[in-house]
Amino acid sequence: MITEKGFFNKIKNFLIFAGPTTFVFLSVVIIPFIFGIYLSLTNWDGIASTYCFIGFQNYLTVFRDQFFWQSFLLTAKYVLSMVALVNVIAFGLAYLLTSGVKGEKILRAGFFVPNLIGGIVLGLIWHFVFSRAFVFIGKSLNFPFLSYSWLANPQKALWALVIVSVWQYSGYMMLIHIAGLVNIPKELIEAAIIDGASNGQRLRGIILPLMVPSFVVSIFLSLQRGFMVYDVNLALTDGGPFRSTELISMHVYKKAFLAQEYGIGQAQAFFLFMIVAAITLTQVYFSKKLEVEM
Repeated sequence: MITEKGFFNKIKNFLIFAGPTTFVFLSVVIIPFIFGIYLSLTNWDGIASTYCFIGFQNYLTVFRDQFFWQSFLLTAKYVLSMVALVNVIAFGLAYLLTSGVKGEKILRAGFFVPNLIGGIVLGLIWHFVFSRAFVFIGKSLNFPFLSYSWLANPQKALWALVIVSVWQYSGYMMLIHIAGLVNIPKELIEAAIIDGASNGQRLRGIILPLMVPSFVVSIFLSLQRGFMVYDVNLALTDGGPFRSTELISMHVYKKAFLAQEYGIGQAQAFFLFMIVAAITLTQVYFSKKLEVEM
């Protein structure tokens, strides 16, 4: 039974050790989030000192906004392409770098470096690559598909964004797959070799099934980052040409701050939050389920 003195000691210890962190979390995350939900129920334009409560009118406007759904479908296309390519390339790199190749540590560091570069800097670097370097190479070597800037082509600009994202995230996801490969019991691999299993048979029968938890983590992390991408989108294409690369985060920003429809922008941001939250909860569910099964 907890005595009154023990209860107050626990409260005191909590305030001393967790109080500052809790205060910052409430001030920076929880309170602004709740206030943002409230603003999504108003007609505030982001500038005026007064605004009116209009209920769920902004959410109805969001569902009728064709440009919002266009950005959402464009983001879904980008995310699915990026997630598939990132995880295939990341697993391939991890498998290669755990097979005893020379210079393994240097290669790991090299593949991880793009993830350390800020999105704006990354976008500007690749903007030069697509606009100048690739065009020069295409014209010099007579490659028609590289003889013009992909960033000026509405059909290829999105794929340029996918390529940049794959280049940025593959090294990070590679480390997750390396951790999974290293944790596979060596006894299983050695037993399979003794039984005469080929590399392909070991990969399909042992490695891939035991790598499922790593795939779950990397896939859902890629999904989260894909739906939240903004900086690379801004620096590389700024949503152009003709809105062909205006992903949902950029659309929300433009609606709230450039079009000065802050209430509608907040409603769209809350919709985006629900998507990311659903992805996160799904990841937690599958991770816990796999832990229990294993």
